[in-house]
Amino acid sequence: MEHYYFTSESVTEGHPDKLCDTISDRILDECMKQDKESRVAVETFASKNTITIAGQITSNASINVEEMVRDTIREIGFDNSQTDIDYRNCEVHINITRQSPDIAMGVDVGGAGDQGIMFGYACDETDNYMPYALEMAHRLAKRLTEVRKKEEIPYIRPDGKTQVTVEYENNRPKRIETILISTQHTEETLMEQLKKDLMEKVIKTVIPAEMMDPKTNIYINPTGRFVIGGPLGDTGLTGRKIIVDTYGGYSRHGGGAFSGKDPSKVDRSAAYMLRHIAKNMVANGLAKACEIQVSYAIGMREPLSIWVNTFGTGKKTEEELVKDIREKFDLTPEGIIKYLALKQPIYSKTTNYGHFGKDNLPWEKIMNW
Repeated sequence: MEHYYFTSESVTEGHPDKLCDTISDRILDECMKQDKESRVAVETFASKNTITIAGQITSNASINVEEMVRDTIREIGFDNSQTDIDYRNCEVHINITRQSPDIAMGVDVGGAGDQGIMFGYACDETDNYMPYALEMAHRLAKRLTEVRKKEEIPYIRPDGKTQVTVEYENNRPKRIETILISTQHTEETLMEQLKKDLMEKVIKTVIPAEMMDPKTNIYINPTGRFVIGGPLGDTGLTGRKIIVDTYGGYSRHGGGAFSGKDPSKVDRSAAYMLRHIAKNMVANGLAKACEIQVSYAIGMREPLSIWVNTFGTGKKTEEELVKDIREKFDLTPEGIIKYLALKQPIYSKTTNYGHFGKDNLPWEKIMNW
């Protein structure tokens, strides 16, 4: 009997890295809304009360970047430079150029915008074919934001993290071993009140009762204080939460981040396509779990390689599944963009609580294999 523990984490939209991801994706969406052929690669850096936007945009779109930055910070809920960042008086630095002609030369003819390796994954542990520990961590983080914005717990602030450890038996989730929540709060908050409220209004509303028992460890703000948060507590940078964004460590990762990149960047679009293929393999009963890798070269249309692993659960050989993929799907950058309809402003939907497992995204649709 195989027995082990596995842990995944998530973060709220007020985490400094996610603040940066959100700003980058909102700039991308506005560009795509005005000009679907936009080429965007935008990074955001947050430190103290300062936001820096840098990168490349080639687009006919006309956007007010500083206004978008301040609106995003305000919507997330940051309004205090003494504890995190203030949308009203923070500094905004902008350094945006056009896409390099050397990169454009390859993308213009339908090739990949860079070399790289991408992975996709799915498993049958949850209804949305995502790993169980990550799904629970995402739900806890999302619930933290909900109770803050609805003022069910009015004294918590935007920055926060969650972490869930799951006990597995015979490769199936058996119970939750540990739940960890760290959330920013106001200066006057009493820890006992915080722990009580998070237990009743967050943990118990998210985690199935049958998955917890008296031995489940629950840690809430283990340092005892989390007043300073956001970019004042830690710097933020686009693309630093790639494991949170994907599969919580259950699958390998090629290293390329998603946010702020238009779909000509295969770091993003190919990873979305591989999730679609892996999910459909599992949803159609071809495997209980599936991981897929592809590789690309800059300027070249077709992937250099395709690899499939079903962890011994496949109904077909992995060589047969690779053949199926090649026959069913166009994995050129143009083919992926067309198949998933990626030239539209959908990217802000992906930024927080994972890019996968959400029903309203095109790569999550289930087809007949």
